[in-house]
Amino acid sequence: MKNVILFLCYWIFFLGAVTNLQAQPSQKLVNVIVSPNHTDWKYQTKEEASFSVKVYKNENLLQNVTIDYELGPEYFPTIKKQDVVLKDGTTTLKSSMNIPGFLRCKVTAKVDGKNYEGMATVAYNEEKIQPTTNDPKDFDSFWSDAINEARKTPLDAKMVLLPEKCTATQNAYQVNFQNDRPDSRIYAILMVPKKTGKYPAILQVPGAGIRPYNGANYGDDVISLEIGIHGIPVTLSPEVYSNLAVGGLRDYWSINRNNRDTHYYKRVYLGCVRAIDFIYSLPEFDGNTVGVTGGSQGGALSIITAGLDSRIKFLAAYYPALCDFAGYLNKRAGGWPHYYKDAQPAANETETLPYFDVVNFARRVKVPGWYSWGFNDTVCPPTSMHAAYNVIPGAKELVLFLETGHWTYPEQRAIGTGWMKKQYSR
Repeated sequence: MKNVILFLCYWIFFLGAVTNLQAQPSQKLVNVIVSPNHTDWKYQTKEEASFSVKVYKNENLLQNVTIDYELGPEYFPTIKKQDVVLKDGTTTLKSSMNIPGFLRCKVTAKVDGKNYEGMATVAYNEEKIQPTTNDPKDFDSFWSDAINEARKTPLDAKMVLLPEKCTATQNAYQVNFQNDRPDSRIYAILMVPKKTGKYPAILQVPGAGIRPYNGANYGDDVISLEIGIHGIPVTLSPEVYSNLAVGGLRDYWSINRNNRDTHYYKRVYLGCVRAIDFIYSLPEFDGNTVGVTGGSQGGALSIITAGLDSRIKFLAAYYPALCDFAGYLNKRAGGWPHYYKDAQPAANETETLPYFDVVNFARRVKVPGWYSWGFNDTVCPPTSMHAAYNVIPGAKELVLFLETGHWTYPEQRAIGTGWMKKQYSR
């Protein structure tokens, strides 16, 4: 009985993690609709944006509803109003921006003691947004030296078949290999076609958090490697991950963030390169075609890996985190994990973090990339993502799902997966 309970807990935990990353919000009793007057949600600087606000309950406008609202750049609203009564459930709000960026209109309806939120975030010359984070002069040599040093440690790869995860056409393995130093290991789920042949590969990099992984299955004609970043097996019982999330790995993204040699993300970024090393060691790999994909932290790691490793041939990144940390020091939104949103930098932080900021890896991405996000993302503000996107020199395609926040539609994922298939099927 105990094993059955643990098994059920495992799947509840796993499905919850996936849902949090990818699922769209559930339907609410009260819907707050905020609609810009431009259907593409894009404006020129100094142009006035008009937002139509409507509050619905039971598919009808809600009479005499009380709202609060904010207008202004993400996290820096310039207009705040409280307890505004809408007699017929509707109003129009207007504002503008004088510089490139994103203007957010957030409305909160207060109904029967509960709050219901709606928002729209519009772009002002978003193609002109530039990073505020500096590009260190020794950035390339720092990472080149770090990779060379890591490769002095043999991969020493180990593979264990996972029969319960195998399919009719693919074998599944839990694998682990050494990373940046002896006994520091990366764990992953590997899916390999059963049919004899040589195949392209996709590296699946994870969003933030501590959790198990189930493997990424992109079909019968491609290898996939889904890695964890924390140096622990990815098939343990749920309580191990939950305990680490509130214990030793709590706020792992902040560990040693003022020291470029010991910051937590250094071994993570190196682990992504070692994962490519591992893929190249597989006898089933075609020896040439490998891409990388992920969302949020995984979107960041996709750009980072492509910027670090010239063997990457393509990437697909959803709402990348870790972009333009210094934004908050320049009175505009920075990327998750919002290091400077509520605190000033400690000693050596502003010198260290540029070595880990996505914008500086984006400057070095030369391969084709597919990118997708929405303007209403409050976890990874669009200002920060565009700061990275705009400096990518390689061929790039941005597919916007305007109203989405930190989530995706199934159709959005299908488009991204289809784009990747075209890249590795050529």
